[in-house]
Amino acid sequence: MQAKSPNSRFALIGYMLLIAIAYFSVTRGLLTAVANSQADLSIISIPKIYFVGLIYDLAFYSYALIPVTLYLLFVPERLWQTTFHRGLVHLAIFSTLYTLGFILAAELLFWDEFSVRFNFISVDYLVYRREVTDNIRESYPLPLYLSAIFLVTLVVYGLSFKRIARILSARQLFRQRLVYGMGLLALPVLSFFLINQDYREVSNNSYQNELASNGPYQFISAFKNNELDYYKFYQTLPDSKAATLLQKEIGDGSQVNASFDIKRQVDNPGSERHLNIFLIMVESLSANYLETFGNSEQLTPNLDRLANESMLFTNLYATGTRTTRGLEAVTLSIPPTPGRSIVKRIGHETNLWSLGNVLKKKDYDVEFIYGGRGYFENMNAFFAGNGYGIIDQSSTPDSEMGFSNAWGMADDDLYNQAIKAADSAHSADKPFFFHLMTTTNHRPYTYPDGRIDIPSGSGRSGAVKYTDWAIGDMIEKARTKPWFKDTLFVIIADHTSGSAGKSALPVQQYHIPMLVYSPAHIKPQRVDNLSSQIDVAPTLLALMNMDYESAFFGKNILTMKLAEQRALIGNYQKLGLFADNKLSILSPKRGMDKQLNAASETPQETHLDLVDADLERDIAYYQGASYIFSQHLNAWEQKPVTR
Repeated sequence: MQAKSPNSRFALIGYMLLIAIAYFSVTRGLLTAVANSQADLSIISIPKIYFVGLIYDLAFYSYALIPVTLYLLFVPERLWQTTFHRGLVHLAIFSTLYTLGFILAAELLFWDEFSVRFNFISVDYLVYRREVTDNIRESYPLPLYLSAIFLVTLVVYGLSFKRIARILSARQLFRQRLVYGMGLLALPVLSFFLINQDYREVSNNSYQNELASNGPYQFISAFKNNELDYYKFYQTLPDSKAATLLQKEIGDGSQVNASFDIKRQVDNPGSERHLNIFLIMVESLSANYLETFGNSEQLTPNLDRLANESMLFTNLYATGTRTTRGLEAVTLSIPPTPGRSIVKRIGHETNLWSLGNVLKKKDYDVEFIYGGRGYFENMNAFFAGNGYGIIDQSSTPDSEMGFSNAWGMADDDLYNQAIKAADSAHSADKPFFFHLMTTTNHRPYTYPDGRIDIPSGSGRSGAVKYTDWAIGDMIEKARTKPWFKDTLFVIIADHTSGSAGKSALPVQQYHIPMLVYSPAHIKPQRVDNLSSQIDVAPTLLALMNMDYESAFFGKNILTMKLAEQRALIGNYQKLGLFADNKLSILSPKRGMDKQLNAASETPQETHLDLVDADLERDIAYYQGASYIFSQHLNAWEQKPVTR
């Protein structure tokens, strides 16, 4: 018996919905299998994840069907019945099926890299397509993946062909189509008003929350909400109270007032030393890669040797999970304000109180030296607008780069450029401050042959070991230079290699190493004070006994009292303050949470309805940072400040 033809062309939307839900369900199932050990799944949690996930799947589909609904509504019947139009619809459906397969594969690869669904990182990757496309091409067998997606699409399309053909034979008057169309267009309106990010918080386990999400929906949400107004979304204190608390946090106790203007004079004891600074920010260098912090793979012999000969900071934490967060924190000494980092807030990212501006005022040669192309993540504009010169891949002659990949030149070539610049500054009789940013310890994990005993491109371990080799090679080359004796070599990570954990802000995933090596000026020692990347600039200036005017949020790590010690960490929406093994967390919609035993893998997290002393401290930092940045109170103004 022949199947009855549908009486509405809009049946096409219903049929494609079933296919889309199938793809989304397969994606969720595969991710659930991958994340099973971390997600702590139970008989109760699995149905909840899939039910909430279905809500987000339907919400995304409701938005995606807007142009399709309008097309089906307004295409006249005469055109609808033509052979050409039917072929066009078949092509569009095939393309849609391929896109669904592509999204499924992309979500699996994105999860493999970040252990989350699409988020603001994927938005950034869309903007910088050249680096991302090259990275994917160099990291994965792309032709094989695309061919596999094509074959699956052919199968699904073949199974759907007859059903689609029957729908295309449907005849429908405009007034009938209008009823269907208006009903369908009401769905995205309902989704807009009824569905938000709150529903995905199905558990205290962040893996479960990610599994309950829909990747494309998360992508659109991240694209729309890449900046957040602190006062609109987060718990606040009266400005006068928050300002007073902030003054106590960052000041020396001699000046406390109800103003968010934190400019002050910092007087460091001793005679000022204009030492050179080689500040090397290493891509994704987690503390746990070093034998010094317990690793047994022997990946970092040079760093471990240097750690024993340096001032080693053992209890330092990154402010975020992205390179721009690390750059922002070390350069501006400011907590991670919600949304995108200041580095990427085009039009608001320059003329700020920076370490470069402070040292430039003291007649330093100040340079940002990057292994990649500095337009990526708006880095060149940020640094050029805050007192730095720029040296990057695009300004480096090809003859001076022996190896490069999607992200930039190899680390040893980067260090050669920095040494060349140091020679030039020394010849001009100028002290120098160079902020270097490496790229090699990043997928596709490729590097020059013959450097280490692990083949290039074989994984993160090889990239870490090459990174370590390049640092050791750089130190030995620098040792032959006349400026070596009076140089501080500062090695620090931008962030760790992974930010995912069972909790929303897994503290140990923010733990990074920092060491200051200068045999003539720094005695080997361990500094165990709990501290943050925002404390790096004040600490380096203190090591050189420099007096300076400051609008920094950080403090000298070496003189921090126990009650002052804290780390500030965030993940784009959640803003945390870690102290005394407790993590206070602020989140949108004025959410407040606290983790006890926060440094463990399984902290105990509870929701709070009232602000306690720990949260007041948390709020003071982030409310203050948002206010100060928005009101330009940390703008670079070289005016004397009275105490």
